[in-house]
Amino acid sequence: MPQPRTVAVIVGSLRRDSLNRKVALELARLAPPHLTLEIVEIGDLPLYNQDLETESPPPAWTAFRGKVAPADGVLFVTPEYNRSMPAPIKNAIDVGSRPYGRSVWPKKPGAVISASPGAYGGFGANHHLRQCTVFLDIPLMQQPEAYLAKVGDWFGADGQVADEKHRTYLADFVAAYADWIEKILRGPGELADDAAKG
Repeated sequence: MPQPRTVAVIVGSLRRDSLNRKVALELARLAPPHLTLEIVEIGDLPLYNQDLETESPPPAWTAFRGKVAPADGVLFVTPEYNRSMPAPIKNAIDVGSRPYGRSVWPKKPGAVISASPGAYGGFGANHHLRQCTVFLDIPLMQQPEAYLAKVGDWFGADGQVADEKHRTYLADFVAAYADWIEKILRGPGELADDAAKG
């Protein structure tokens, strides 16, 4: 049985009724029992400005870094704005990567899922975000990719995914991500030893 893991979930949309927030909450409901997904809010983060990186940086920066740093993994759930990620998610990435040499991102097993009411599922945002994770030294799950199109039709009145096919897709995604976390944090040798023990 895998040990308990926590995942910091960064949702790119700040809208109260955000489809991406609904996706993130659904992923949290569908996650394996040992995996806890917790949304880390980014809406109150001041824009990154190195002038504010003093001995007393903005409290919101400190709180954000303090929530992401101890997490075992990081999951980005993002819409697409103008063929890229929204400004708040890029700002959160920048805040978490500073001060220099004390980034909260390196070595955390990561994944990206994008969702859109349109037909392309946030493909551009997904791949721009992936570019950032390479530099941040986040070992990112490559498969399965997740571009959720027309998600405005996915949710019922209770805010949960109504269609069994869509729930199964999300459950399979978060299960694959849970496996990815174990692969990265424990390494293939340790996992092989566990498998041999039965």
